[in-house]
Amino acid sequence: MKNSKSIKQDKKYIWHPFTQHKISSEPIKIVSGRMTKLKDDKGKSYLDLISSWWVNTHGHSHPYIAKAIYKQSKKLEQVIFGGFTHDPAIELAKRITDILPRNLKKVFFSDNGSTAVEVALKIAYQYWFNKNKKRKTFIAFKNAYHGDTVGAMSLGSGSDLFSVFKELFFKIKLFDYPSTWCGDKNIEEKENKILFKIENEFKKNNDIAGLIIEPLVQGSGGMNICRNIFMKKLSKLVKKYNNLLIYDEVMTGFGRTGEIFACKKTKTQPDIICLSKGLTGGFLPLSLTITTNKIYNNFLGDNFDKALAHGHSFTANPLGCAASIASLNLFKSKKIFKKIKIIEKQHHFFLKKLLKLNSIEKTRICGTILAFNIKGFGNGYKAMIPEEIKKFFFR
Repeated sequence: MKNSKSIKQDKKYIWHPFTQHKISSEPIKIVSGRMTKLKDDKGKSYLDLISSWWVNTHGHSHPYIAKAIYKQSKKLEQVIFGGFTHDPAIELAKRITDILPRNLKKVFFSDNGSTAVEVALKIAYQYWFNKNKKRKTFIAFKNAYHGDTVGAMSLGSGSDLFSVFKELFFKIKLFDYPSTWCGDKNIEEKENKILFKIENEFKKNNDIAGLIIEPLVQGSGGMNICRNIFMKKLSKLVKKYNNLLIYDEVMTGFGRTGEIFACKKTKTQPDIICLSKGLTGGFLPLSLTITTNKIYNNFLGDNFDKALAHGHSFTANPLGCAASIASLNLFKSKKIFKKIKIIEKQHHFFLKKLLKLNSIEKTRICGTILAFNIKGFGNGYKAMIPEEIKKFFFR
């Protein structure tokens, strides 16, 4: 098949995500990937500096993970997870809970970040329902991104990305995210004001089912970064009112913030955590929603009435579990966090050069992330300058 014909067939059959096909340029056909590089059908190489939507934590086509998937595929590729189990799922559940805060013990499998969040919402809602307390309002933060399913979009209603679907959203309470940057003199005042408003909501509203946050970093919202101390105060506040704290670590998990998870860096213990993206090293779709024994025990009963009625066809897929175990082995064996510390030091060194530019403002660093604003850039996904920057980097 010739390249031009291949692209024509792409246009004929495929609807790409987040794409306005009437004005978008032709997609680049990638034929192979190796570690940091992707290669197109014309032999041109690209550095994948976005880890293909932040999933390829160890690079493309890592031979160790590929070998683990191949080995597992010769034993068991898939089995229904209702009433059955298998070693890869058991080992992954044990391995992941061993490195999470000690209170997180029960693992529910699904297949992507959005559904991990949906599961968390259903668990939180039914937790109260099973206690004969109907609570259906969630606290979330402006500019949050928790996924593209209806529940996840509802949580992200503070962004204009999903405005067309707003009539489908369920009720939430939105608060400002305490974004900060180098030299931010007003950060304590901002944090205290937000915490004060959230506490007032808990005081007056008995309908709160849980609070969900992207800890330390809002990714798609603009790489907004908050402080460890805010996360500690927020955690303490939620627990003061005996409510549920949910961490969406789909993006922040697996080294992004400088530690394996943001909750470890902040020394906080959420009641529910959502993991995906880097979980399998980018090889296969898989996600986990992990919660406490206290919450899990509230779903136990002598009949099905209290059970969590949720599942997916590929729940705990053995190949995905094998990939995840291999990825965790790489995190351990390669001493990757020493390299992450080096990256963070390099960011601080490069920051000195950035600060010499008059067009740069609000610089911020968190682990492997260095972010900054360009003056006059415009806000959101509808701004025009990002397209020009994208073209520049492709050139």
